[in-house]
Amino acid sequence: MRRRLPRTLALPVTTAVLLLSAVPAAGQTTPPPEPADPGQAPISSPPNPMPTGKAIGEAGTALGMLRLLPEAVPTSSVMPGMEEQLPKQSALEGGFGISSARANSGAYLTYERSIAEATPAGLSIAGNSPQAPGALAQTALPDNPRPRSVGLTAPQNPLLNLSALNGRVQARWSPTMGPCIGTIADASTSAASISMLNVVPTMPDTGQLTAASDRLRSALNSLPGPLAELGGLLSGGGEEKPNADGTGSVLSMPNTLATRSVVRLVDIPGSDRKAVESTSTMRAADINILKGTPLGLTIKVVSQPTLRATSTGEEKTSNVEYTAPVLSVERGGQKLFELDAAHPTKDVPIGVPLPGLGALPGFEKVKSTPVIGGVAELADGGLRQLTGKATGFVLDVGVLRLSIADLVKKGSYSTEPFDGYQLGASARMLDLRILPTEALKKAMPADLAEKLPSSLAQLSLGEQIVRAYAPKGGVECSTTAPPASPPAGGGEQPGVPDRLAQTSAAYSSVPLFWTGTAMLLIGVVLVAGLPARRREEPAVAKPSPRPREE
Repeated sequence: MRRRLPRTLALPVTTAVLLLSAVPAAGQTTPPPEPADPGQAPISSPPNPMPTGKAIGEAGTALGMLRLLPEAVPTSSVMPGMEEQLPKQSALEGGFGISSARANSGAYLTYERSIAEATPAGLSIAGNSPQAPGALAQTALPDNPRPRSVGLTAPQNPLLNLSALNGRVQARWSPTMGPCIGTIADASTSAASISMLNVVPTMPDTGQLTAASDRLRSALNSLPGPLAELGGLLSGGGEEKPNADGTGSVLSMPNTLATRSVVRLVDIPGSDRKAVESTSTMRAADINILKGTPLGLTIKVVSQPTLRATSTGEEKTSNVEYTAPVLSVERGGQKLFELDAAHPTKDVPIGVPLPGLGALPGFEKVKSTPVIGGVAELADGGLRQLTGKATGFVLDVGVLRLSIADLVKKGSYSTEPFDGYQLGASARMLDLRILPTEALKKAMPADLAEKLPSSLAQLSLGEQIVRAYAPKGGVECSTTAPPASPPAGGGEQPGVPDRLAQTSAAYSSVPLFWTGTAMLLIGVVLVAGLPARRREEPAVAKPSPRPREE
């Protein structure tokens, strides 16, 4: 008997089906073909002259990422025992407005040396990553002196609404100087507005809270909407995607935002060689959380994030630079707190008002809506901060965790495909997680509580990744020496021997043949040229009268 999928995965699976329709497999760099005979000659000779510069770099930036049940699905592996060692994947992971730039001097196919791509959306299900159609790409060789720009169409998604998505790409590579052309790959995306997650499909239903107390059950039944809609704060899912203006969504961005990913070569101080530089940038203005409700938050982006990795081929001179964002969180024009490098994380609790809160002084007009960040909504549209006594009449069932940066960087020496130093880094401008609380788990049966992940949903804005790899000493910008040209005037080629070696009996038979032929002709001429002698008749003897003595 086949097991039925949990209801919490119904909407993620539906979203995956919508995104996977007519989706081709993700392309990878073409590997060199393996010869049938290891000793056979190469398929083709390399061009001559050819560039000597070796460089590998990549940069990627996403306007946003949506993860449902992050770190909840085990990673599959063909190696025995590796599944337990690998990090777990999200049940559904989708990105949108993705710009990526890649450079690889060791690519087997010449048109894969430089790739710039702007993708409307990408998807990963349990770690498997097909690519959505409609991407804009440019490759080199041949070189592309001019960039290409076009409007992108995002696939239909019930959890996401994108408007006016555009992409711009440019890939460059010199046939003689290789990567030594300045900016190798440049890709960018922009969008007029974004609305994300009008329902939290992984949130447990009220019917699953069988162990809840009577007070909590009564409070949940009084909410204008289910927990998946955060008690009525969200517009709800179904077939309708989030509103374009951002109302009824967990997160929205009403103003133009953009990403850019660049791979290029830069000068190394005191050296004639180059370093590989990969840069990811994100540009945004305002970010809204729970827009359209009095409890909504507005995040002002004070400082824009920039992530850059530079490799010179040596560890001591290679580095990762990160400009951390500075976010100011406000409500109704009043600043609540600030997220920066010194204070990267802030928790905003989501509470349910319990019976009896309305009996407290100052809370007579409280509405039966969730309490966000310790602030309750009143019937007249006003807000009321919870007092010490009032906090006992609110039960937190979830947490909105806001965080920035999350910088991770790694570096190591490598010998493949060349001897050098590589380093990479990743970061996020804003990370919003919806977490369940212990109170919510206690309201569920023990078997379901154990399966409830630590994070129900994760929204990331400005996800950035960079990688740079250069040979020791840096990238050499030169070409191999061309072959020697033939002498002018059509003279004799140098190195030609005066006489060829005789390696067969045929070399002797040829002169013998012509010598015999010449002697035969001379004999014919001599015979034909001599005069013919007259033939003499023999004399007739007369009979002798005297017989001869014998």
